[in-house]
Amino acid sequence: MNATNLLELPAFDPESGLLNTIVETPRGNRSKYHYDPVRRLFYLKKMLPTGAIFPFDFGFVPGTLGEDGDPLDVLILKEEPSFPGCLVSARLVGIIEARQTRLGKTMRNDRLIAAADGDALFCNVKKIKDLSAQIIDQIEHFFISYNLSEGKKFEIIRRTEGEAARKLVLAGQNSYIENRTRKAEPKITRRLRTVE
Repeated sequence: MNATNLLELPAFDPESGLLNTIVETPRGNRSKYHYDPVRRLFYLKKMLPTGAIFPFDFGFVPGTLGEDGDPLDVLILKEEPSFPGCLVSARLVGIIEARQTRLGKTMRNDRLIAAADGDALFCNVKKIKDLSAQIIDQIEHFFISYNLSEGKKFEIIRRTEGEAARKLVLAGQNSYIENRTRKAEPKITRRLRTVE
């Protein structure tokens, strides 16, 4: 796999069909790391409030673009924490569909849920319903309270299984490709298209 930066990796591994996920913030951390594709490094973006930690590895799906302009977010169910920049092959389990509001502007900001391939604790998790209600409730509570501490409202819409999650990733891939194509077009062509 030859990619000039992590965002250019495919969303799905072509051989295994598993979801490629890139860890930004490992499980158990208060430090929230973020990938900078221009400098091709991870940096400390912020600290969570005292007592708040990420319940599982948190990162993104490469080769995708969400409504918020970033790659699709993913929470990776894994027994042990990894490290920023770690590529984790995972089974797509489902989505916590959500709306995020800040400064009066509301947009979708879903959280994909994936189970790390080869992790013994989560080897039987194929869909969200395979997790205990308590774990899912705690994950949702984490995202609600974390956003609240930043002045954002994070409203859970529903929990969605299987095929809807795959469709979200495929839509994210299409958005990523369209965005790259638009940026690659010569400026004069883009100006002509806006005039038409």
